[in-house]
Amino acid sequence: MIVLDTDVLIEIFDRKSGKGDETLKKILESGENISITAVNLHEILYGLRKYAKPVKEILQLPVLSYTKEDASLSAKIELETESRGAPIRRTDAMIAAITMNKGASLYTLDLKHFQPLKALGLKLFP
Repeated sequence: MIVLDTDVLIEIFDRKSGKGDETLKKILESGENISITAVNLHEILYGLRKYAKPVKEILQLPVLSYTKEDASLSAKIELETESRGAPIRRTDAMIAAITMNKGASLYTLDLKHFQPLKALGLKLFP
């Protein structure tokens, strides 16, 4: 399974984005199931509604819930990155935890935020 990060969704939904076309092609060629997290859904719906963009397509994707196991892991991730002197956003820790607990890979274009989490077990796609 591949979990799509918000930045990937933005590129895909931007019909003028060549990067979005390439990204979608990689996802489709992988043959893997795709989903988003409840956290990503919040982020993308906020942006789409703020800028009066349609939301219909995003609501068709499977959504992974945020569980107490995810909350426990995301708190651990957040504390670990803080102790290393490289804190991450709480929502990124939450997205990473959901992805890790599902045994999935995260597809993100924001490697700066998520690359350090590979040492904690986060798998990145591709």
